[in-house]
Amino acid sequence: MFQTFLQYEFLQNSFLTGMIIGIIAPLLGVFIVVRKMSLIADALSHISLSGIAATMLAATYSPFFAGISPLYGGMLFSVIGALFIEKLRSVYKHFEELSIPIIMSIGIGLGVIFISLADGFNNDLFGYLFGSVSAVSRTDLYSIFIIGLLVVLIIIFLYKELFLLAFDEEYGKAQGIRGNIVHLIFIILVALVIAISIRIVGVLLVSSLMTLPVAASMRMAKSFKQTIIFSIIFGEVSVVGGLISAFYLDLAPGGTIVCISAVILIITILYSKKLKYNAR
Repeated sequence: MFQTFLQYEFLQNSFLTGMIIGIIAPLLGVFIVVRKMSLIADALSHISLSGIAATMLAATYSPFFAGISPLYGGMLFSVIGALFIEKLRSVYKHFEELSIPIIMSIGIGLGVIFISLADGFNNDLFGYLFGSVSAVSRTDLYSIFIIGLLVVLIIIFLYKELFLLAFDEEYGKAQGIRGNIVHLIFIILVALVIAISIRIVGVLLVSSLMTLPVAASMRMAKSFKQTIIFSIIFGEVSVVGGLISAFYLDLAPGGTIVCISAVILIITILYSKKLKYNAR
């Protein structure tokens, strides 16, 4: 496989992209799970699908859009959806979680309309739904690398603020942290990562890459930093293992990645139970 990897550029693009996503998706996922916003990945992935479908539809009418990757349309819609979620959280102060299903519903509705206007699904859109290794271009790789680097730098720079706001928002604000700005930056990062992850994992499975490695790491870790480290390790194992398995077995990469993540989660649950049993 190593020789094949060196021979074909699309394999290089997909593996490097997958490794980047395997780091940044669980990294953000830890903060999402702690803040009890796990469903936000589903909401933003569906609104991203609307952006992808809208770009594809626009490409049928204008040569200008034909030269633009639908991935960028997905990013734009995802960021807009994230901003609306933050706005709705302030509108429904006592029911903040309601903002997520609202945006998810809008995303599904818009996606269905755009897809129907484009005369249904095509191969490109199918790849965005379930992930496609061969569709990852060098331009996509560069975009994902830039976003990945941005995510890591911002998380390092705002780690203390994100940590305090995740566990005790009132205390964090009392310490002088500008919670609204930090939340806004964080949710925009989440939106961008979800949009770019769709290329590998697919719209219907992208939330799994943000939650399953985190759920597995929470069964093993003894501190928050350990949770982050284990999440990234499990994410990388899932992505790399999933891509290799998909290559040899001719399977959908997104589904394979998620299944490996699920197996890791089951193993960690059984292992942690065994440790507790032996400790008695």
